[in-house]
Amino acid sequence: MNSLTSAVAAVITDSSGRVLLCQQNQGHRLWGLPGGRIRNAESPVRAVARDVREETGMEIEPVDLIGIYHLTGDACGEDLPDVLMHVFRARIASGEALVNSPSWIRRLTWAAVDSLPKPLTATTQIAVADAADGRSGVLRDVLRAAEPEVPDAVEELSVG
Repeated sequence: MNSLTSAVAAVITDSSGRVLLCQQNQGHRLWGLPGGRIRNAESPVRAVARDVREETGMEIEPVDLIGIYHLTGDACGEDLPDVLMHVFRARIASGEALVNSPSWIRRLTWAAVDSLPKPLTATTQIAVADAADGRSGVLRDVLRAAEPEVPDAVEELSVG
């Protein structure tokens, strides 16, 4: 049986309806929603606000729970824990999106929902589609995608 870890993420949009995405600095440099693991004795709502602040420097207010996504599968290798991901719709309370954790986050971008950058995490792809369709309270199983190639090009840290 796989172990289970709990995490959070936020779908944050700007006035043009673009969604904020973070590119990971390690591994396969996947694009995903800002967020992270839930700490011991921490609520998902507190965790998402803390993780977004740590990664982007922005203060957010969670507005709605888009869904809980159970990430499973071993397409990226064995011994990865399943992840129970709480994905919130959130609004910006203050601040601007800046790379605040360069050891974790390579760069940030605001992307149109119909032209998201690749490679994208499986959970991000499904959660952004659910958010764009106005869904709330979704419960889904999500299978991990196979590992993408690591990009060779080194790009500058930027908010696009």
